[in-house]
Amino acid sequence: MVSMRMIRIALLLSTCPMLSQALLSPLLPQHGSLPAFTFPRHMKRPYASLPSQSAAAWSNSALFMALDDSMMSRLENIRRSYMALTERLGDPDVIADSTLLMKVMSDRSQSEEVVNTYENYKQLLQELEEARGLFQDAGDDPELKEMAREEIKLIEPQLEDLEEQIKVLLLPKDPNDNRNIMLEIRAGTGGSEASIFAGDLVDVYRKYITSLGWQASIIDFSPGDDGGYKNVVMEVKGDKVYSRMKWEAGVHRVQRVPATESQGRVHTSTATVAVMPECDEVDVKIDPKDIEMSTMRSGGAGGQNVNKVETAVDLLHKPSGIRIKCTQERSQLKNKELAMKMLMSKLYDIENEKREMEERARRGSQVGTGGRSEKIRTYNWKDSRCSDHRLGQNYPLSQFLNGDLSSMHDEMIAKDQEELLRALSEEKAAV
Repeated sequence: MVSMRMIRIALLLSTCPMLSQALLSPLLPQHGSLPAFTFPRHMKRPYASLPSQSAAAWSNSALFMALDDSMMSRLENIRRSYMALTERLGDPDVIADSTLLMKVMSDRSQSEEVVNTYENYKQLLQELEEARGLFQDAGDDPELKEMAREEIKLIEPQLEDLEEQIKVLLLPKDPNDNRNIMLEIRAGTGGSEASIFAGDLVDVYRKYITSLGWQASIIDFSPGDDGGYKNVVMEVKGDKVYSRMKWEAGVHRVQRVPATESQGRVHTSTATVAVMPECDEVDVKIDPKDIEMSTMRSGGAGGQNVNKVETAVDLLHKPSGIRIKCTQERSQLKNKELAMKMLMSKLYDIENEKREMEERARRGSQVGTGGRSEKIRTYNWKDSRCSDHRLGQNYPLSQFLNGDLSSMHDEMIAKDQEELLRALSEEKAAV
C-alpha cells in the first residue's frame, strides 16, 4: 500500500516545479531535468466504471463506524498495562524471582494479541484519514481521486475485520480457561459395552492431547470386565487445556454392535465425561474435620511394598458425600496428596457448574448447559457419523476416532462468542 504522506508530498512537488527542482536536484544526476511523478501502475483508475462523486459526497458515503469511545478507552488501558508489564521484564528484581517472572510473562501474554490487533487498527485508522485527506486535497485531479478512492476501498474492509476481532478479544473470558484439568470418564448405561466405549474415549482424548503438545497421565482407574474402563481419571497439563476440553463435558452416546453381541444387534450405550479445572487451597477451603480418611493395601503390581504396606487412601468428604480412593502412588503420603487434589477439583467443579448454569440461563444460551447430564454427541457406527447435538452438525466418525476434535471445538467457541456478542449488544441497547 502506497503511503499517503508520500503521495501528498508528490502532489505538492508536482504543483510546484521550482520547489521540487530545488529540493530534489542535489539528489539527482547533474544532467537532465526532474522526472515527472508517476503513480504505481496498479493504482491506475481501478474504479473507472464508478460514477464520480464530489469530495463532500464521497466523504459522507464512505464514513467508517469505528469502535466507540468506551471500547477505545479500554483498549488504551490494556495497552498501557501491557507496556508496563514489558518494562517489568527488564527489572532485575523480577528477573531474579523465577515465580514472579513467570507470572509477569503470563499476564503480558494474555494482553499481547489484543495490543497487537489494536496497534494494527490504529495504524489503519491513520491511513484511512490520510486517504480521505488526499481525496479532499485532490481538487479536480481525477487520477488522484481514483487513487484515494481505491485506498479507502482497501482499508475499510480491513478495519471492519479488525474491529470484529477486537470485539471478540474483549469478550469476558472464562477464568478457568488457562487451567489444567482433571478429566473423568465414567461408563454409563450399557454394561460391558459402556466400559469398552469409555476406553475408546480415552484413546481419542489421548490422540487429541498428543496432537496439541499437552501431557496426560492416568491417576485413577477401574477396569471394565471385558476391557475398557468402568471409571478413569486423567490429569491433563498444557496450554489453556480447559478452554478446549470443557466442550467435551456431558453424556456421549454410542450406537453400534458390541464386540460381546453374538446376534449382531445394535446396542445403545453411554459414557459420561466430566472436565474439572485444577485448583488449589486458595480456590477451595476444606475443613479437615469434614474429611474421613482410611488406608489399606493397594494390591496388584508394584512389588512387595504395595502388598504389605498400607499405601492406598480412601477419602470421604462428609458434607458432599464425595468418596475418592487413590492407589496409584507407592507411598501413602503421595496418594493422600493426590486424593486431596482430586477432591478439590471435584468441589470446585460443582461450584463452577452452578455459576455457569446461572450465567447461561441469564443470557438464554443455546450452546448447551455444559452439565455432565447433557447429551452432547451421538456416535453411529453403522452410518460412520458423529453428531454434535449442540451444533446441530454431523462429522465423519473417523475424524473423531483419529482425535481430530479441533474443528468441533472451534465451532463451539465461535458459537459461544456469537452468543456473548449478542448478549452484550442487547444489554447495550437496553441501557
